[in-house]
Amino acid sequence: MSVASAHEETPGRSSAAMVTGRSQAGRIAERTVVYGLLGLVAFIMLFPFTWVLSLALKTPPQAFIYPPALIPDPISFENFGKALFGPLPFLLFFQNTLIIAILVIVGDLLSCSLIAYGFARFRFPGRDILFLILLSTLMVPFIVRLVPLFVMFQSVGWINTFLPLVVPAFFGTPLFIFLMRQFFLTVPLELIDAARIDGANELQVWWRIMVPLSKPVMAAVAIFAFQATWNDFLAPLVFLQRREVRTIILGLYSFLGINPDYPTLMAATIASIIPIVVIFFLFQNFFVKGITVSGLKG
Repeated sequence: MSVASAHEETPGRSSAAMVTGRSQAGRIAERTVVYGLLGLVAFIMLFPFTWVLSLALKTPPQAFIYPPALIPDPISFENFGKALFGPLPFLLFFQNTLIIAILVIVGDLLSCSLIAYGFARFRFPGRDILFLILLSTLMVPFIVRLVPLFVMFQSVGWINTFLPLVVPAFFGTPLFIFLMRQFFLTVPLELIDAARIDGANELQVWWRIMVPLSKPVMAAVAIFAFQATWNDFLAPLVFLQRREVRTIILGLYSFLGINPDYPTLMAATIASIIPIVVIFFLFQNFFVKGITVSGLKG
């Protein structure tokens, strides 16, 4: 009986093994296709950066040879020295942009977290309508506000200073307010009620409860603010007209006016994007978590 039953079970086991093998082969094929497509997309996205890096490491004669070569021969690092210590004060542009970016981040984190806490945890007449009006300002392009802002800042003597780029951040940015409000809505009310019972006022609740718990979304906001400030071209072009207060993007634009040396320009471009890449990789986990959690609750 046992031998017969064993022989009877063998075809079923073999068919199950065949099905399992086919399913594993299907998963492997599916993953291969997915990874292949992702690799192709990554290659397409990274190719411009690779070409910029290739030009930055070439000598001027190599940059114009035909057919073009992706790998420099020989590799030259002189372009980075000419970009950083050449006729333009590139390091000064770097310093100006860093100062503006840090101040903008501080302003956005303070103002947006306070405003978002008010919209998330305060109940007052017209709250939802005010929040809807706030979100509607996202549809107003900056170019529409540019002329009134220039007239206003010129009347108070702020042109050719960092103030037109920094002060607006201390009055809140609608997108960042939205992200922080969504995150604050996920914080349990019991924590806030317990702090109020212990005698904490609203500022203390915001500082001791909400701010420590909102590190992921604050990291995401800081990265967004830093990237937007670092890459901003139009506002510095309009408000910063003197050379000594220009930002790094205006410095890159100035290279086209005084020096058609494209390898030097590409080297300056590589140097300008390094801070963004470094900051993103340092705070990548906080960034992803902040973006994910901030959209859980409406």
